[in-house]
Amino acid sequence: MNTFPILLGALCVYALAYRYYSAFLAAKAMMLDDRRITPSHLYEDGHNYVPSPKWVLFGHHFAAIAGAGPLVGPTLAAQFGFAPGFLWLLIGAVVAGCVQDFTVLVASVRHKGRSLADIARTEISPFAGLVAMIAVLFILLVTLAGLGIVVVNALANSPWGVFTIGMTVPIALIMGLWMFKSHAGQVTITGPSVFGVVCLLSAVIAGHWFADSSYASMLTFTPHQITIMMVIYGFAAFRPRCDVNHNSAVIRIMAPCYAAKYL
Repeated sequence: MNTFPILLGALCVYALAYRYYSAFLAAKAMMLDDRRITPSHLYEDGHNYVPSPKWVLFGHHFAAIAGAGPLVGPTLAAQFGFAPGFLWLLIGAVVAGCVQDFTVLVASVRHKGRSLADIARTEISPFAGLVAMIAVLFILLVTLAGLGIVVVNALANSPWGVFTIGMTVPIALIMGLWMFKSHAGQVTITGPSVFGVVCLLSAVIAGHWFADSSYASMLTFTPHQITIMMVIYGFAAFRPRCDVNHNSAVIRIMAPCYAAKYL
């Protein structure tokens, strides 16, 4: 089967949705106004509220909405054929995932960068806020459980995968320090981005070499061991001093206070 027509059709749908549907949502539903100043500028403190270039926000947003697609889509395709996975990636992104992320982002930015549950609590009622918080918690648990199974199965007995994923941690730390700490008051993008891409590709290539070496057994783990390591990593990566936007489970974008200057 030739997949080019399907790919071309999907790209056309994305292009049309971006040009017209997103414009409709921005102009009519959200009524975006360049005169609105985002919380990152109103409450700038260098930690929780940090004005950043639009590409930083795009990176957060793209990684979040695209995160589940490439993982769940191929899994559905392997189990039920290509059609469910294709529809998941196409329709799910256009009418669900992207719209949800965009809506919550705008709502959060217009409410001092607060989470959806907190907005529901203040705008509707404390009970609505509690229901929203519980609903988001369970949705997140189900989502992480599904994605976690995919990751565990992919990394189990795979020293190549474990090595490559493990190398992304120091690479990300270096990129973060370079981006936000190298120039006071400025966010550097080009250098860290090039560095990250080169290092990531190098990690993939080095992972293949490592898997064929005598050290491969050091990073060969069972599914149970991978699960424990993921839990430990989750606790280690958690930042309790961040504000509600970074820790909240209500939005997958994780970046309302990194928005561009106006929204």
